Amino acid sequence: MQAQHAHQMALASTGNIVITCAGAAVVVGALAFYFGALLSIVRSDLTGGVKLLWGAFAVMAPYLGSLLWFLIGRRNAQRRPGIA
Repeated sequence: MQAQHAHQMALASTGNIVITCAGAAVVVGALAFYFGALLSIVRSDLTGGVKLLWGAFAVMAPYLGSLLWFLIGRRNAQRRPGIA
């Protein structure tokens, strides 16, 4: 009985470690997505005022702003051939 209790405690501890690592991976991924969006905004070919607006939106609404940048803003910021 005592051995079974020890085994259950070890499994509970392992489960907590897995959940903690998964949570940490989600947080690191979200931060990488956010900082990647900010870096992409800064390095884009947009004018200063438009960069400032995108950057402010990304800072005020980190996940939504970053997502919208990658879905909408980045595509519009790419250089088009023949346009100076």
